[in-house]
Amino acid sequence: MLNPQRSLSELPRMATASQVERAVLEDEFNWLLREEVHAVLKQLQDVLKEASRRFSMPSPAPEGQLKQENFILGSSTMDQVKGVLTLQGEALTQADINLKVPKSSSVLHFQFRDDKQWKLQQIQDARNHVIQALQLLSSRDDSYLFKTGAEVNKLMDAVMLQLTRARNRLTTPASMTLSELATSGLMKMFSPPMPGDVMVNFYINLSKLCLTVYQLHTLPPNTTKNFKPAGSSVLHSPGAMFELNSNRFEVSHVHKVECVVPWLNDTLVFFTISLQLCQQLKDKISVFSSFWNYRPF
Repeated sequence: MLNPQRSLSELPRMATASQVERAVLEDEFNWLLREEVHAVLKQLQDVLKEASRRFSMPSPAPEGQLKQENFILGSSTMDQVKGVLTLQGEALTQADINLKVPKSSSVLHFQFRDDKQWKLQQIQDARNHVIQALQLLSSRDDSYLFKTGAEVNKLMDAVMLQLTRARNRLTTPASMTLSELATSGLMKMFSPPMPGDVMVNFYINLSKLCLTVYQLHTLPPNTTKNFKPAGSSVLHSPGAMFELNSNRFEVSHVHKVECVVPWLNDTLVFFTISLQLCQQLKDKISVFSSFWNYRPF
């Protein structure tokens, strides 16, 4: 049976032990806010500066222009589409495409006009999100003192939002309807001009630069009953239909070719590392917040 007197006599010591533990934890937490948070911010800045540098690799030329890279596209579908794409930062500066026409020995050849280049919006947006993340991090220099865990979490959440958006722009190409693709500025980039029964699309998927070529045939006017326009998609399938300028078309053939862009793969790795660093810091903050419910973390 418990001795009531003994239990009561231990209460002051227990309270003192609790106060000591709380003081130790508070010292550890203050050290985290003062030292470790800034160490993580420095790590994040270093990693994201490397990511940012990948988007703007300089040329060896003294003019300081961005480096031009050539990528050879090959197809697994009987080599019906071949091409060479020239990428300079976020811009396709040249595209040279050969298309074998099915049931024919003829080859169609297209290339960008000399006065044209095509901006890859996905790369541009991803780079802008990285820059915004760096600006958030640089707004808290070494002399800044974080007062609460909530303040650190708020900054980490803001940085993670930018990094997630950057990653999503590279991993999730935009969906388009076929009529949107047919009327896009991309169709006006080529010399000789694209024939009315061929459409192309360029996009980024993860670390790959992708080219899709659609071959079309015109549907006769009496196909109203079976006509069903296709919705938005990254990649449309044969049989997809759309209407443009009172004419109705159906996709007869689809050819997709792609190539790996190594520096895009690097940036995706940097995004993953950065997101992990942010989450690890948030996890450390949460450990302390579970000890002190009375203090706003």
